[in-house]
Amino acid sequence: MGRAGQGLAGQDYNLRGPPDSLWPLPLSRTTPGRRAGRCAPASWGRMGLPRGRLFRLLLLLVAVCSGTLLALYSSPVEPFPELWSGVRDIMTPREFLGPKASNSGTRKSQLCQHSVSLAVSQHRRFRPRFNLSTPVLLWDGLFTSELWDSLSQHKAPYGWQGLSRQAIVSTLSLLNKSESAQLFVPSRDPPLKCIRCAVVGNGGILNGSQQGPNIDAHDYVFRLNGAVIKGFERDVGTKISFYGFTVNTMKNSLLSYHHLGFTSVPQGQDLRYIFIPSSIREYLMLRSAILGVPVPEGPDAGDRPQTYFGPEASASKFKLLHPDFISYLKERFLKSELINKGFKDIYMPSTGALMLLTALHSCDKVSAYGFITRNYQKYSDHYFERQKKPLKFYANHDLRLEATLWRELHKASILWLYQR
Repeated sequence: MGRAGQGLAGQDYNLRGPPDSLWPLPLSRTTPGRRAGRCAPASWGRMGLPRGRLFRLLLLLVAVCSGTLLALYSSPVEPFPELWSGVRDIMTPREFLGPKASNSGTRKSQLCQHSVSLAVSQHRRFRPRFNLSTPVLLWDGLFTSELWDSLSQHKAPYGWQGLSRQAIVSTLSLLNKSESAQLFVPSRDPPLKCIRCAVVGNGGILNGSQQGPNIDAHDYVFRLNGAVIKGFERDVGTKISFYGFTVNTMKNSLLSYHHLGFTSVPQGQDLRYIFIPSSIREYLMLRSAILGVPVPEGPDAGDRPQTYFGPEASASKFKLLHPDFISYLKERFLKSELINKGFKDIYMPSTGALMLLTALHSCDKVSAYGFITRNYQKYSDHYFERQKKPLKFYANHDLRLEATLWRELHKASILWLYQR
């Protein structure tokens, strides 16, 4: 259950309110002579000054005080000035290089009560860990020689070390429109005041949950890996906006859960696919999907992406997570002790973790369903299993660390975690 549908997930390894100080102090009513700055002392009436001079002096002081009050009332008041001023300079071990891009182009937290950004800004411990200006997606507009040099120093999924530059460049060149930089593409309808997202893992806790209507009530729904829907609509809903995966987890899910109902990758006109670049396979598969041609080389040579994603070949169907974003998530939120125990080369956050954290950096409100909870032992590994199977822990993910993070984020009201 707790693996949020990670199953055989992983890489190519079969291991298996704002601070009070931000607000201006309210102006209180005071009697003459008791206001701050003493604009009109009561003792002036007894001073031995000539009447004309006194009158001119009073006029001058009244003008000064009025000007001060006017400035206080007319100055723009920002509830969260420089909300991330203490965060933006705290980057991952390597700086993000190349042009900056907004996360999604649609975050509207200023119009949304109890939003992710507001909750983060009010939480002392999580505030320095979040950088909501971090580019989530990689596209052609972000590629530079400096970015290549930087990412070439790190292995996938955190970089491009050992990968073909030609394959990377040719793939990114197809993601050449602004919609490739945005998770949510603006529609003709009035923009949403508050973007509500549900991320649906595949944990057994959802079996019998009857959460389907609640899940479908969100504006966008993220699903991943073996996302079985048929027969479980009442528990997991039917809506799907994004499907997240690596090529390895997608294929392993089709192989392992075919007999349980996952017979094909979700498809739909409004559905978008989020590639997690865990190896060169994602770049080759993505390029072939957009061009509508078989994969030319590598482990997936000869594969026809239309088999998985449908006949539509538009680049607007596909999103690619930025390797620097994955690195940022690992360093800030999921830096596991497994890294120091001989598993550095295979460890990465799970597919479910990456999708949930992607939503937290893109949506205004986030709900998590089917993720690991304290009582995970009560439930089967996956909600679609016919017989109860215990959750297994593998060395390529740290599910215990992820479970702790979800509980802490839920307690901090940064996300809502379904529990029962």
